[in-house]
Amino acid sequence: MADRTVAWFHCFSGIAGDMALGSLLDAGADLDAVLGMLQGLGVEGWSLTAEPVLRGGVAGTRALVTAEDTTVVRTYANICSIIENASLPDRVRERALAVFGAIARVESELHRRELAQVHFHEVGGIDAIVDVVGVAAALEVLGIDEIASSPVATGMGMVRTAHGLLPNPAPAVVSLLEGAPTYGIDIGVELTTPTGAGILAALATSWGPLPAMTISASGFGAGSREFADTPNMTQVVVGTAATTGRSQGQPVVLLEANVDDATGETLAHAISALLAAGAHDAWITPIVMKKGRPAHTVSALADPALAGTVSDVLRKETGTLGVRGSTIDRWPAARTLDAVEVHGHNVRVKVTAGRVKVEHDDAAAAADATGLPVREVVSLAEEAWRRRPDPSPA
Repeated sequence: MADRTVAWFHCFSGIAGDMALGSLLDAGADLDAVLGMLQGLGVEGWSLTAEPVLRGGVAGTRALVTAEDTTVVRTYANICSIIENASLPDRVRERALAVFGAIARVESELHRRELAQVHFHEVGGIDAIVDVVGVAAALEVLGIDEIASSPVATGMGMVRTAHGLLPNPAPAVVSLLEGAPTYGIDIGVELTTPTGAGILAALATSWGPLPAMTISASGFGAGSREFADTPNMTQVVVGTAATTGRSQGQPVVLLEANVDDATGETLAHAISALLAAGAHDAWITPIVMKKGRPAHTVSALADPALAGTVSDVLRKETGTLGVRGSTIDRWPAARTLDAVEVHGHNVRVKVTAGRVKVEHDDAAAAADATGLPVREVVSLAEEAWRRRPDPSPA
């Protein structure tokens, strides 16, 4: 397995979107490369600069997004449309959508609005969109595969928002950081913003001290204020994850729900919907619940960046009252995709070391067209691949 590159955010003075972006730029993410990806948004009226600054005597970078003033209030659906239609690398798009999805789900609950109609005020501004997509772009430029975070510092008192005065940390921050280690500092400033909390809630797969790694870079992203007793910064440390005994696996989230009141047709549709939402795999296991009730566990494996989206689909399609999840590793075998011809019909095959596996949908389509049994089409496709001059995967 290839080495995995980790970015650990040290949130000793909290985290905001611009601070996270500044830390990644300070750690070596090329500004021109980040700007090149951001241009794919197709949104005008903004600029991004990286300014060297000192906070508490510590050198860092302030990511400064300047945007035209506007009275436009964007909904979650508006922002999804911007990002989905943007010319972005897949992982950048997925990570950005995951962040806004996490924020939208919390805002939907707090304000009792339909998800698509959630209004983003501060978080929906051009500067916040550039911050979030910029963070996803900088992670991609640095080749980050996995995100981790320290416990997150928050302030206290009250903060002024588009909804008026709210307690600090803001309700959205508290909800986004549910399940994450946090602690308060006696500073009457919003140390952690909803955007910063959303980045961690959507992308972080582990919490705690600096993970075992071989460090390759680090950086500090500065906030706009200067504090008397602590640097107003977020630190990021980048490195290659240490391995112990076996290769580092790919982190995935296992999502599950026990269901005892769904029909077979409903469960089958749920599996299709989970896969369509981006799950790596989904399956059903028969179980016996309390009082001897027959039931099923519906399970899905998802990339951490898509865990929120897949969890929502699992909840919606099964009607379950709750979803549980855990982060685990997987070790997928290297594979290549190829295609062969069976009686004039194109059939795709998946090739790994010592094995070729025919795509069932293609085999079924060829079987319908030729009148052959599916098993015979599969056999002919495997044989056609083996007869090729060099059938071994690259």
